[in-house]
Amino acid sequence: MKIQFERMGFSSQATEMFHICKLFFEEVEAVYEPVEDAQLLMRVQVEADEKRRLILANVRMTEHATGAVFESSHQRAMDTRDESQKRAVKRAVGFCLLQVLSEYTGIEQAWGTLTGVRPTKLMHNLMMKHSSIEDCKQVLRDEHLVTEPKVQLLAEIAERQLRVIPDLFRLDREVSIYIGIPFCPTKCAYCTFPAYDIRGNNGSVEAFLEGLHYEIREMGRWMREAGVTITTIYWGGGTPTSISAEQMDALFVTMHEAFPAMDKVRELTVEAGRPDTITVDKINVMKKWNVDRISINPQSFTQATLDTIGRHHTVTETLDKFQLAREMGLNNINMDLIIGLPNEGMKELQLTLDQTAKLMPESLTVHTLSFKRASRMTKNKDDYEVAERDEITEMIRTTAEWTEQQGYVPYYMYRQKNILGNQENVGYSLEGYESLYNILMMEERQTIIGLGCGAVSKVLFPKMEHEDGYEQRIERFPNPKEPSVYNQAYKEYIVKKIRLLDEAYGAVSTGQA
Repeated sequence: MKIQFERMGFSSQATEMFHICKLFFEEVEAVYEPVEDAQLLMRVQVEADEKRRLILANVRMTEHATGAVFESSHQRAMDTRDESQKRAVKRAVGFCLLQVLSEYTGIEQAWGTLTGVRPTKLMHNLMMKHSSIEDCKQVLRDEHLVTEPKVQLLAEIAERQLRVIPDLFRLDREVSIYIGIPFCPTKCAYCTFPAYDIRGNNGSVEAFLEGLHYEIREMGRWMREAGVTITTIYWGGGTPTSISAEQMDALFVTMHEAFPAMDKVRELTVEAGRPDTITVDKINVMKKWNVDRISINPQSFTQATLDTIGRHHTVTETLDKFQLAREMGLNNINMDLIIGLPNEGMKELQLTLDQTAKLMPESLTVHTLSFKRASRMTKNKDDYEVAERDEITEMIRTTAEWTEQQGYVPYYMYRQKNILGNQENVGYSLEGYESLYNILMMEERQTIIGLGCGAVSKVLFPKMEHEDGYEQRIERFPNPKEPSVYNQAYKEYIVKKIRLLDEAYGAVSTGQA
C-alpha cells in the first residue's frame, strides 16, 4: 500500500505513522511528496492550543480510486517539557490515524495505538500516577484505544508482578545478570539471536569461554567495589547447554568465586532450550550449583513443523528429556511454545496443547511468530505458509482459555514488530513459579548487565526530578554478536561497560539523584 502523507503544522512523526500503517497493511510505502500512484492521501494537521495546553490533531484520508473520505479528530493535554509535547503530538496523531484506518479496513486493532514492546511498563507507570486500577484501565481504553481483553490482561499481569516482586521499584542497588552463550546445534529458521553452529567450532568455543570467564571476573570485581548485589542470573543464548558439562561446571565455579553474595541471588535460570543438548551430566552440574529453573522448549509437538523450522530434534526427544529432568529432581521447568509456525493451524495447536497438558511444566512462554528482519524465514518468506490474522487471533484465544483451565496465570508479556496478527507473547506460570528475571528484564526497573556474546546491558541511571515529575535514563550497551569479534575485543568492551556503570552508580552513591 502506497500512502502519501501531507503534513501540516507540526514536526515529522514519520516513524510513528509508518508503524500504525503497518498494523493494517503487510507492505507499506509512505511518501511525503505528491505522487501519482499513491492509493491513499493522508492529510495530517496538528495545532497547539497554548492557552488550554492542548494538542489538536486531525487526520483526513482520501482513497484515490473512489474519492471516499475518512476523517478523525482528537485533542490531548500537553506537559511543559518539550519532549512531553512531542509525545502528545505523536499520540494524538496515532489516535486519529488508527481510527481512520480501522474504519477504512474494517480491522480492529486489539492493542489500539500501542506499538511498543512493553505495554506492561506503561501500565505500571499509569498505576504510579493514578489512584485506582480502574482509572488506569480507562486511560488505556480512552487514550490508547486498547480493547477490553487486552486492558484486563495488562491489569492482571501488572498487579501480579507487584505481588511476586513487592520491591520491583526499589531494586536500584541490585542488578540482574544475563550470560549469553552463542552456540546451538543448529539455527532455527525464525531465530535472530546469536546462535552459531557449535559443531566443528571447538576452537572458537574455547576462545569465547576464555573471554567469558574474564568478563565474569571483571564484572564481579566491579560489583564488589560498587557495593552492588545480584537479584537474578539468567543463562541464555543460543543454547547454553550446547557446551559440555565440564565447560558449564567451570563457568559456575568462576561465577561463585567472582560474584558477590551468591547466596542472596533470588533466581538462577539456565536455558536448556534444545532437548538434543540435555544430558545426565549437564543436569547433574545444574543440580550441583542449585539452578532454580530451566527451559526445555518444544516450540511445537508436530514433527513436520520441527523439520521445517530447522529444530533438528524430535518430539520424542522433547518428551524423553523432560521426563529425565523430572526424574533427576528438577521441579521448575519452563517450556516455550510458538503460535503461527509454518503450516500450523488450530489442529496442530490443539495437539501441542494436549501434549503439554500431559507434561504440566511449571511455566509456559507462549510466543506468536514474528518475522524478524534478519531471520532465514523472513529472508525466504514465500517458502513458508503461515496462518491468517483471524486464525491467529482464534489460536491466541484458545491458548489463553486452555492455560486458565490448566491453572496457569499470566505474569509477564511483551510484543514485537512484525508479529503475526499484531498479537503478543505471554508468560504463564503455575502460582509461585513466575520467572523473576523475565519480569525484571521486561519492565526495565533494574539494571541488567549482559555478559558474553550478543548480550545487551541495560543500565538504569537515577531518576532525575523535573518540575512535573521524574525521568529515567536507560542506556543500552550491546556486546558483539559474533564469537570471533567478541574473542578479539571483549576487554575493550568491558572497559567501556564499566565506565558506563560507574557513571550511573556513581550518581547514586554521591547523591546526585
